[in-house]
Amino acid sequence: MSDTKPLIEISNVVAGYLPGVNILNGCSLTAHAGEIIGIIGPNGAGKSTLLKAMFGLVKIHEGTVTLGGKDITNMRTNKLVEMGVGFVPQTNNVFPSLSVEENLRMGLFLRPKKLRERLDAMYDLFPNLHERKDRSAGALSGGERQSLAMARALMMEPSVLLLDEPSAGLSPVRQDETFIRTRKINKTGVSVVMVEQNARRCLQICDRGYVLDQGKDAYSGAGRELADDPRVIELYLGTLAKDVDAERDDLAH
Repeated sequence: MSDTKPLIEISNVVAGYLPGVNILNGCSLTAHAGEIIGIIGPNGAGKSTLLKAMFGLVKIHEGTVTLGGKDITNMRTNKLVEMGVGFVPQTNNVFPSLSVEENLRMGLFLRPKKLRERLDAMYDLFPNLHERKDRSAGALSGGERQSLAMARALMMEPSVLLLDEPSAGLSPVRQDETFIRTRKINKTGVSVVMVEQNARRCLQICDRGYVLDQGKDAYSGAGRELADDPRVIELYLGTLAKDVDAERDDLAH
């Protein structure tokens, strides 16, 4: 894929929530059509900030973000959705008082004429949502809410889906289901850029990975190569694996 034009390209991005206080300090990343890109790193490395900067939620002070060669740096989120960028935040990613189907309808407010077609497509991709289409989103389990958030973002048929910590707070079984679901989405032709604390599992399914540290991409390469890289294991995966194991122990109890 390296010989093809990137679908998304981030070049030397400097960004932050406050003027003069940058979280990203020259971060670069490329994603080609059909790829799953994993972003891992220690807490505070800027992983979620990078996704939010790509989606216009954090101000980029320097550098560029392009989609299909077009500059989309600091573009408004509604415009990015129209152009084919979907985003699933880690929290507050569904409307709890609305039903499952009402949530999905909200995801297609820009193209109401395609509603039936897209609903059918999402129910095919997420059969459990069809079974619960009249249930309020607030009554769903954590894994079901994550499915709904993904489905709503997919209603607009994005070319790339940005996922912020999709397995966070889920039990080990539900985490595995989330990674399987992510692969399934990718196989429909949607490129995925995902931030994950479950670093090992993320690197197992992604085509390429980036390790962020202090707002910069410290290492990058094929997912499984990074997972086996002694430097990455020593500096990052050891700590991250302990964090994941501790989280799983907490969830088990």
